[in-house]
Amino acid sequence: MSNYVKYIRNMVGNNPIILVGCGVLVCRGSKILLHRRVDNGMWATFGGCMEMGETSEETARRELFEETGLTAGKLEFLGIFSGSDMFYTYPNGDQVHCVCIEYICTDFAGEMSPQADEVLEFRWFDINKLPPNINPTNKPALAALKEKIC
Repeated sequence: MSNYVKYIRNMVGNNPIILVGCGVLVCRGSKILLHRRVDNGMWATFGGCMEMGETSEETARRELFEETGLTAGKLEFLGIFSGSDMFYTYPNGDQVHCVCIEYICTDFAGEMSPQADEVLEFRWFDINKLPPNINPTNKPALAALKEKIC
């Protein structure tokens, strides 16, 4: 959790807040790299909360590196996702209305190394054969990716 989010949570507790998140959908052909989250056991793309002063691309790159050890090359803008589909309650009770800025990355380098406190495992999935337990706030971006590449 970012310092900014901790600061806000100290004031509002678990009450709903608006968070800006940025993410990366790592792709290789029709395959997408997902990770299984520690907090809820669901499969998810890579991303997290924007820190003050960061651009959306900087946030996306930082989060990808922190969670995977991969360095993103070129990022392609996929979309901005918000609205009722992006409301989420974390297992600890924190409620958020997410505004997510998502990028596609096919140009990446490095050796994958999971961030132990957030990532249980990595796995490549065919975009047409995703697992049923996808993190809810990632579903709109994955649907947009599927529409784009299929």
